[in-house]
Amino acid sequence: MKTTVKKEKPMKSTAKPNKPAADKKPVWFITGCSTGFGRELAKQLLELGYRVVVTARRPAEVKDLAALGEALVLKLDVTKRGQIDAGITAAKKEFGHIDVLVNNAGIGYFAAVEEGEEKEVRRIFEINVLGLGWMIQAALPGMRRRGKGFIVNFSSIAGLRSFPAAGYYNATKFAVEGLSEALWQEVEPLGIKVVLVEPRGFRTDWAGRSANESKRQIADYAATAGLWRKQVRADSGQQPGDPVRAAQAIIAAVEGPKPPHRLLLGNDAYEGATAKLKELSKEFAAWESVARGADFPKTKR
Repeated sequence: MKTTVKKEKPMKSTAKPNKPAADKKPVWFITGCSTGFGRELAKQLLELGYRVVVTARRPAEVKDLAALGEALVLKLDVTKRGQIDAGITAAKKEFGHIDVLVNNAGIGYFAAVEEGEEKEVRRIFEINVLGLGWMIQAALPGMRRRGKGFIVNFSSIAGLRSFPAAGYYNATKFAVEGLSEALWQEVEPLGIKVVLVEPRGFRTDWAGRSANESKRQIADYAATAGLWRKQVRADSGQQPGDPVRAAQAIIAAVEGPKPPHRLLLGNDAYEGATAKLKELSKEFAAWESVARGADFPKTKR
């Protein structure tokens, strides 16, 4: 069965190029530009003179960005392979190639593990994990042919340590971490870089707009998942993280001479990640003899 995708005319920038082609800055392709990190990153890049493919499920929400520079605005739902392929093709037609792919599109979901609704759980995995994977598959052939490129995958501190009420969201971000670790081992020898962005506590309306909540709530989890969910909702719009500074950090990492594999963003992310390292180290050491004792005994020769 073939899937038909309604074609929409891409929205192009009205700004006139002011540099020769050889001097133009890299082309960035960003998913999920309606709000938050994606929107701020696209805005800053365009203002700095980069060429940017700005994508959203509802292009009307990002049409204002087209006036800021050399932008190509496209309709894109990362769960639809036809739209992904059409978007990559349109980007190549407009700019010739893609230098940096930013997999920012993603959603949240609040539910204790037992409260998870199958439809919502499948949806979050399709967007946060599978959609990210399909974007990478579509962009990599061009990067491999050119022998260079950069892939930025948005994870979260929740990809390093879990939180109650966000088990399924945590699981998607742990999956993004595992996929990205494998990816950089596969593509770095080909000249392609990969970085994981791991933020926590930013004013992106993540908790207010993109995170659904389970309709099934169990009283036994009120003091764990229920309490955490309320705290996150209450903190929405008051988080310490600044999306403007986060976007600047991402651009600096990509353009830097030695980009990191993991880019923690925010004090909460840094402290949470280092605390997790200490917890792991302590527990591993406590059970070292048991771990090492699971092998077959060494035989003397």
